[in-house]
Amino acid sequence: MEQKGLIQIYTGDGKGKTTAAVGLACRARSHKLKVCYIFFHKDCKKWGYGEHKALRKLGIKTYGYAKKHPHFYKTADREALGGECRKALKFIKRIYNKDIYDMLILDEILISVRDGFLKEEELLEILDLKPDGLELVLTGRGASKKIIKKADLVSWIKKIKHPYDKGIKSRKGIEY
Repeated sequence: MEQKGLIQIYTGDGKGKTTAAVGLACRARSHKLKVCYIFFHKDCKKWGYGEHKALRKLGIKTYGYAKKHPHFYKTADREALGGECRKALKFIKRIYNKDIYDMLILDEILISVRDGFLKEEELLEILDLKPDGLELVLTGRGASKKIIKKADLVSWIKKIKHPYDKGIKSRKGIEY
């Protein structure tokens, strides 16, 4: 990538945070940029997220950590999930050192901080260590003020109305 990489955040309680990040990944790949997509708290085997299939078809490497969340898995081991999140941070640092990607997406990493699987300081360190040429994209509800302050672009996606409010379940190809 020729220009300086920025930090982007997509947060809030509205639908579209992951969708925005996936759109960026597609746009970047169409311009021959190298993209890596790391997701948190998503069980692809159970839910079959369509975006992961599409990203892989575009040649985008995808990696998942802490694939469960207590909201969906009541017996999920919080300590093990925290360990998985910290393992992801080590992986991210290795990616930084190899300097092979133009864009790195950390989908739902903000949930990891909000829900205490990672400390805010741990994510702030990742932001501080970001290589200059890397575009870093973070998604998830609950971005803290300190994390927002570090970002160059923040979109707060607000729910005004959602089909869930009427009892409509997640739909294949639309919500996942």
